[in-house]
Amino acid sequence: MTPDGAFRGPPRPQGVPLSFKLLVVAGLVAVVAGAAAIALFALTVLSFLLPVVVIAALVAYATFRYRQWRASFGRQRQVMPR
Repeated sequence: MTPDGAFRGPPRPQGVPLSFKLLVVAGLVAVVAGAAAIALFALTVLSFLLPVVVIAALVAYATFRYRQWRASFGRQRQVMPR
C-alpha cells in the first residue's frame, strides 16, 4: 500500500537470469553432441557390416541361380523321353 492509501499492483516479473540461459544452451549443445556421436557410431558400424551384407547377398543369389540351373536339367529329362 502506498502512503496515500492506494494498493500497488503485483511486482513486475524479473527476467530470466543469464546463468539459467547459459545452462539451457549448454544442455541443448550436449544433447545435440550426444545425438551426433550416436549417429556417427551407427554409421561406423554400418560401414563395417555393409561389405558382409553385400557378399552374403551375392552368395545367396549365386546359390539361387545354381539351383535354378540344376532344376532346369530335371525338367528337360521329363519333357524329352529317351
